[in-house]
Amino acid sequence: MKLEFDLGNPSFTLLHCAGLAGLWMTLKQLEIEKVAPPEGLNWQLSNRKVILNWERSDKTVLEWLLKESFQINDGLIALRGLDSQTMRKDAQVIVHQGILGTFLQHTSTHKSIGTKTESLSLGEGEKEIQVTYKALQSYAYQDFTSNLCDKNGQLLTKSISVAGWLNPGAVVRHVAFSSDTSFEELPEDAFVLLFAPVACYYYILRSKLRDKRAQYALVVPEITDLEKYAQYRQNQHLRYATYKDFHASGLGDAGLRFLTLKETVNITQTFGIPRCQVLTLGTVAWATQQKTRTDMYVVEASDEVCHNYQVCDDWLKDKAIEGKEGGFVATNFAKELIAENLARNQPWYFGISEKVNSNELFKKLAYERRELYQVIQKIQSDERERLFIQACHEAIKFTYGQISEQAKKRGEVPNFDRETVRIRTGLGRCKNAETFREFITDFWSRAGRIPTLQEHWQDLMEFVMRDSHWKKSRDLALLALASYKGKGVFDTDDTERENIDGNIEIDIGL
Repeated sequence: MKLEFDLGNPSFTLLHCAGLAGLWMTLKQLEIEKVAPPEGLNWQLSNRKVILNWERSDKTVLEWLLKESFQINDGLIALRGLDSQTMRKDAQVIVHQGILGTFLQHTSTHKSIGTKTESLSLGEGEKEIQVTYKALQSYAYQDFTSNLCDKNGQLLTKSISVAGWLNPGAVVRHVAFSSDTSFEELPEDAFVLLFAPVACYYYILRSKLRDKRAQYALVVPEITDLEKYAQYRQNQHLRYATYKDFHASGLGDAGLRFLTLKETVNITQTFGIPRCQVLTLGTVAWATQQKTRTDMYVVEASDEVCHNYQVCDDWLKDKAIEGKEGGFVATNFAKELIAENLARNQPWYFGISEKVNSNELFKKLAYERRELYQVIQKIQSDERERLFIQACHEAIKFTYGQISEQAKKRGEVPNFDRETVRIRTGLGRCKNAETFREFITDFWSRAGRIPTLQEHWQDLMEFVMRDSHWKKSRDLALLALASYKGKGVFDTDDTERENIDGNIEIDIGL
């Protein structure tokens, strides 16, 4: 028997290509460990192809290969292609949890022996976190040979139905028409899909915008060179990352974090990975009996996107928090908003006014106003957009100054919070170009002389007068309010309290 797999196969999806990379990595690791294959089995590996040759029974060879590839170590899924047992325990646990949260969500795909608890690191110099995971006795990948071979032990020659765990999200569309709507694959292509979990990557999601049922993001890289990708996936910064490093605020954050590791920023040229597909699986109202793809992005690592995400990652840090029931990771809300836009190839501030539509969300956005201010200064963007935000900052400063003077004359404490709420709600009531023009002209005129506005009048008037720009201008104005760090706002050491859902609610007096 000879099986030849090529990255250029026109029927291969990104997941098939990931599976081929996982097979390449597995066979390479067997060579490194000098594991003796059954007599007659050999293989050839190149940067685009994998060729398998054997003379014995198909079933015998495939059973051996799956047994060696998919193992269990202390209840954790151990993948030979990743040399899992030598990885940092944090990475072992996240691969295990990630596979169970994406590929093997259904209980029929694995057999559990209970739960185990590990103390894992939240980062250098930070306290550990107690993580409980489901310990396994077996899982579906280990005994899949019976699905690939006939009663005589020969590889099937006709297509087979593909279960959702083998191709996440590829499910029967309607139970009444299963034969017509199920997914099918050639046996050899289904064999390749078995190895996709080796090449894929996983993140725990802690989003402040998404459905909490979407707990894991599955990252499927676009692989153009099998050998180069194997080097990337075995990178020590992935193998020895801490548990905190496996958290993301959303799909955009997950995809860009995977593509822009600081130590491997030049991922496209160095490792041949121009983009990746990121997806979540969850339960939808019309099909509660199965897991469905609830969202999916294709994230591309262009130079500008990588730079802007790195700026966000440098300044808008996730934080390890000590909660009532142990530690957890609180992801950054501002980074979630920006990363989602970068991943969709939209302006980094796009739609912020529509998403931040309540006091609670505004508090979360404004919590790290100083860091957000730095992002605005350093991110690659149209200079006129930065000037518009600067003009709004000056208007806020002068408005607060007027409030302070008036309160001082009356012998009262200035109430900046009331004005902040007035500005935010005023922006929220802007539903078209006309209402936004009324708001922004009133806001600026009340503030008095605004140096940036006077100096760059012609450039900034475009943000006000052009009907097509009003939503963009509203987003920038709200961003200016959330990032203003002058007198009249609270510092970031204000009261923190843990919400029931594990997010952080910040009381800044709004």
